[in-house]
Amino acid sequence: MRQKPLPTVWINILKKNLPFYNRLSPADRQELHGHIQVFLAEKYFEGCAGLTVTEEMRVTIAAQACILLLHRETDYYPKLVSILVYPNTYLAHHRERNSFGLVTEEIQQRQGESWSHGTVVLSWDNVRAGASDAHDGHNVVYHEFAHQLDIEDGHLADGSVSLPRSSMYSAWALILGREYTALKKDVAAGRKTVLDSYAATNPAEFFAVATECFFETPVLLKTKHPQLYAELKIYYNLYPAAEYESK
Repeated sequence: MRQKPLPTVWINILKKNLPFYNRLSPADRQELHGHIQVFLAEKYFEGCAGLTVTEEMRVTIAAQACILLLHRETDYYPKLVSILVYPNTYLAHHRERNSFGLVTEEIQQRQGESWSHGTVVLSWDNVRAGASDAHDGHNVVYHEFAHQLDIEDGHLADGSVSLPRSSMYSAWALILGREYTALKKDVAAGRKTVLDSYAATNPAEFFAVATECFFETPVLLKTKHPQLYAELKIYYNLYPAAEYESK
């Protein structure tokens, strides 16, 4: 399946909707084409709130999810079964318990979410906006699928991903932990940060937001947070800053 040519109509969707795709080398495009076909064959898409999921939606979402898999051995998000797609920002029930055991409940507006039991939820309007602007540091598909990568180690999303070698875990924990702590202090002090302040919520959100920045604002991330960029470069086995630095 991975060796089959991608339908021309799908390639046209990628060229139109994903500026990032147009910057890939021919070899990376070919690898991505194979990943997209496996992903679409394995995962189920369902429209919500009256939305009919189109071929454009499926291909656009699958391509961005599979960009995170380039250059790496992958099982194609093994815990993921289905992708639910809303037409735009949607309302979701949120329940949270604080450190004192107090439970609060509220209704939140959301662009997407990632569940540990097989589902990713996305807003198509936000998917399309994030895909079309490859430099704003925000991409809901990268964010939610980073959470799916986070849970592949068998634990709940906690920012501790499954790494190729055991020797890599100490550096990952040290650097991402230090960066996360520094970000929380900067956010609390009201200082401007490269990573969106939402990354200070918890380590899982830190990893997801850092992933967005790694692919969308790599030069800025490398300049301001070189060690964080280096860890993500090793994990994703990609060098997104190199293209800009060579020009």
